[in-house]
Formats: sequence, C-alpha cells, structure tokens
Amino acid sequence: MTAPTHWPAAPLNAEQRAVVARAAEAVRTHTPACEAAQDVTPEAAQALRASGYTRLTLPSSAGGLGATLSGFAQAQLTLGEQGASLALVLAMHGHVTGAALQGRTLPDELLLALAGACRRGELVNALASEPELGSPSRGGQPRTAATPDGAGWRVSGRKTWSTGARALHWALVQAALPDGGVGRFWVDLRGNGVHLEPTWHGALALRGSGSHDVVFQGAPAGLWAPAEPHAASSAWFWTAVAATYLGVGFAALKALTAYAHKRVPTALGAPLATLPQLQEGVGRLGTGLLAARALLWQAAAGWDAAPGAAALPLLGAAKALCTNAAVDATDQALRLAGGAALTPALPLERLLRDARAGLTHPPADDRAFAGLGVALLAADAPPPSPTP
Repeated sequence: MTAPTHWPAAPLNAEQRAVVARAAEAVRTHTPACEAAQDVTPEAAQALRASGYTRLTLPSSAGGLGATLSGFAQAQLTLGEQGASLALVLAMHGHVTGAALQGRTLPDELLLALAGACRRGELVNALASEPELGSPSRGGQPRTAATPDGAGWRVSGRKTWSTGARALHWALVQAALPDGGVGRFWVDLRGNGVHLEPTWHGALALRGSGSHDVVFQGAPAGLWAPAEPHAASSAWFWTAVAATYLGVGFAALKALTAYAHKRVPTALGAPLATLPQLQEGVGRLGTGLLAARALLWQAAAGWDAAPGAAALPLLGAAKALCTNAAVDATDQALRLAGGAALTPALPLERLLRDARAGLTHPPADDRAFAGLGVALLAADAPPPSPTP
C-alpha cells in the first residue's frame, strides 16, 4: 500500500492543480538554497511569483482562481510536504487573500488594491507581531503607530515574524490609531520609510522563510481599515497553518518509508521495512497524520458549506491536532530511522525543527481545544458523523 497523502476529495480543479504543481516544484527546487542562505533568495521569490499561486484564493470574479478553503488546505498540504519555509510564505499570502476577498473583511478600496497585487503576482502578508506585544492573538495594543499626515497616514514601528519579508511587495500592517483604536494599513514594503533588519539568521526552524523584522519609519499608507475580528480571518489563517505543517509530517513519513525500504543491515539481510517493530511504528505515525488530515478536511468542508463563527471550533481543533501530529510524526520518524536521521542524507533533522514552529501559531492548544469543548458542551446533540 502506498501511503495516501492525497486529499480524500477533489476540491481543486485542473487549472488550480496546475498552479499548485508549479508552486510545489518551486518550493522543492529552491528550499535547499533558501535554507543555506537562511533567507528567501531572489530566485526563489521570482519562482514563487511566477507559479501563479498569488491568484489561487483570489475569487474568479476578481481575476483569480477561486480556490475554496478546502482547496487551499489541499494546496498547502502539498506545498508543506515539499518545504515548510517557502510553503509558509505562500500560505500567508493565500490566507490574507482568501479571508479578505472571499470573506469581505476589508473595505472595497483595499480589496481592489489587494486583488490587483494578486493579479500582478505580488506577494502580500499581514504583519502584526511585535517584540513587546508578541502575537496579538491574546490581546494587547501594538507599539507600531499610525499618524495622519493630511494626504493619508504615516506608519512607524517594528514588526517581527515577517514571513518571507524580502520577497514581499505589500503588507497589511497593524498599528495603533491616535484615538486608541487599531487599524490595518496597506504599505508598500519597497517604498520609502521601510527597511528590513535580518534578525532571522540562526533561527531554530523555518530558516529559509526569512522571517526578519521589518522597521517602519514614517512609511506612507493611503489605504486602511479598522482592525476588527472576523470569522473568515481565523478560518483561513488556521487552515493555512494546519495544512502546511501537516505536510511536514507527511514529508517525514515519506522520508522514513523510503529509507526503510532502501536500508539493508548486514545482520538482518533484508530491508528495515520488514521488521515488525518498524512496521508498527510507521503504522502509528501514519495513523496520527491521517486522522489529523481527516479532521482538517471535515473542518474545511464545513466552512465551505456554511462559512461563519459556528465552523470555527472544529477548524481551531484541526489546527491544534495537525500541528501536534506533525511534531509527533517527525519525532517518531527520527527515532525509527536511528542514527541515519542525524545525517544530511535524510531530511528528518530539518523536518523535526520545522514542525515545532507550528506550535507557536495561534490558536494555542489550550484555546483551540477549549473552543471545541465549549461548542460540544453547548450542543443539544453530539456532532453528526461525516458523510462517507
């Protein structure tokens, strides 16, 4: 039996699959160089843009490919299996685009600007984390501030965890308003008042993502919107994270099974794959990944059928289950492969490091599982079984 890493349905059409295949090839080809450089190389950035992936979650009415949340999940799982660092760059663009344009989380002027960037192949990310604030997922006021200048706004401050910083063209930057509110500002990262500080070198995980600090010093922003919570923003971000890191787990399974068939110890006289202990270990590892993927598929399909707050608890739980499944899978793969896992001959060392980064993204495990628990306790009946 071949380990089934394909999606259990077919949420991507032929054109979407072709774009995902080009993006996956770009990620696979350029990941080694980006890991070595500890940054997104210019060649990698160009390949990501040229793949057409910037249009994947853009609605067809706006000139995009119109992938659903389920399709986006399938795409990101595929990319994550090829390399988490560059896959995450595209995940951030895809979730921003999908949430904003399919969930209508921004005003029309900003949506038009975002759609234009997608059609031109320009990469976008939302920048919110800061040194003092950390992730804004648990509240707090950003130190980054926006001040009116008559013609628009000027943004000043520092953002951390700026995934793919060197490859980005635009960012939605979260900044405090003079009245104490918080806004999201459309900033040209290649314009005046913006510079990158290479703080990501030596990172434990995702070294090729180039998630450096971006510093704003009076950067102009003509478009903005209040930063308000929206179910679509959570749904698309959580799915992006869940699928990308689950792909890392499947990559570990693939590397382990290939090694188990190839390695023939002299004392055994047969491939490691024939050992009952290894067969059991691979079975346990695969079960965790397949179970996580099944929950992610059900949660994403639930959102596609009825997008809204009621679909969020299952998506949050799927994010927690998928990221933990990736951590468990890479750890077990390392144990089962033995000493060979510590050498560059196998990618397991990188996969182990990259998988752990999934735990740092919101929602944290406690909130994810508590959210589902509250929903289940409030329900009049147990959740329905998925349709076969």
